Amino acid sequence: MIKTEGLVKRFDEDTLISYNNIVFEDGKSYVLLGASGCGKSTLLNMLAGVITPSEGAIYFDGVEMSRKSQKQKDRFRIEKIGYIFQDFKLIEEMTVEDNINVLRLEGVKTSAMDDVLGKLGILSKKKKKVKQLSGGERQRVAIARAFVKAPDIILADEPTGNLNYEIGKKVVEEMLKIAKGKTLVAVTHDDRLAPLFDCTIDMNGIASSYSESEVEKNA
Repeated sequence: MIKTEGLVKRFDEDTLISYNNIVFEDGKSYVLLGASGCGKSTLLNMLAGVITPSEGAIYFDGVEMSRKSQKQKDRFRIEKIGYIFQDFKLIEEMTVEDNINVLRLEGVKTSAMDDVLGKLGILSKKKKKVKQLSGGERQRVAIARAFVKAPDIILADEPTGNLNYEIGKKVVEEMLKIAKGKTLVAVTHDDRLAPLFDCTIDMNGIASSYSESEVEKNA
């Protein structure tokens, strides 16, 4: 179980995002909805340990990870979390296979590659360079890379942001099938995809972004 308590992220001396407490239960899929700038991706990056909360805490199965050293958070992410980046973070001149095998540099086994690529319908693209793939195929490669290490937690930042609705829906359906039994938290701006997930969290009611100087001015 993932639990947040009193999370606040400051971006400068004046601007911050404050979050209500959230609980993500094991084995469920969650989608975070909300307008651009409401703090969806910031929350995801704090869960991943990519950025550190300014205040508050994040617990994974009762262990507070948010105040661990960056080295400890990075190791936890490598071992336990599959992160699907909004901009894919693929190396275009390398093949699909080589992009996934980059995980070996972190000590991650990639023996499940063929199985995961097969489930996502892109095993035939394994030897292709990323630059030769369509947007939907690239997105599937990014998803495959996150799932190959069989993580307990999947974090997906706008996994369909570069795709049209029909292709995006198919990609999300494939992702959810592979993620069955795992904890998945996805960010999207497309509320049409929300029914595919177990739970929907409206970030407009969870997070508040404001300028402290404006609050003082209006007090």
